[in-house]
Amino acid sequence: MTKIVVLARIKAKQDSAETVKSELLKIVEPTRKEAGCIKYQLHQDIEDPSIFVFYEIWQSAAFLERHKDTDHYRHYASTVSGLIEERVVNKLTKIA
Repeated sequence: MTKIVVLARIKAKQDSAETVKSELLKIVEPTRKEAGCIKYQLHQDIEDPSIFVFYEIWQSAAFLERHKDTDHYRHYASTVSGLIEERVVNKLTKIA
């Protein structure tokens, strides 16, 4: 199995940053308990607190895909719908 590294950048709308942050924090612990999750860290930009970045490591792409089907992830996604200005997800594989 090839490990997958994910960098997910989420930019909340300025007036929604605290709500988005609260919802993001709710999914951290349950995600860390998921099968296949090696690392799941949430970061907030120092200069622009509306920007959040996840650094994730998954045992495989299959485990990452299952993550999107969990109740906690689906609840998060539906709750923040309309509160996100931009979302960029990079799926990476180590080459050196």
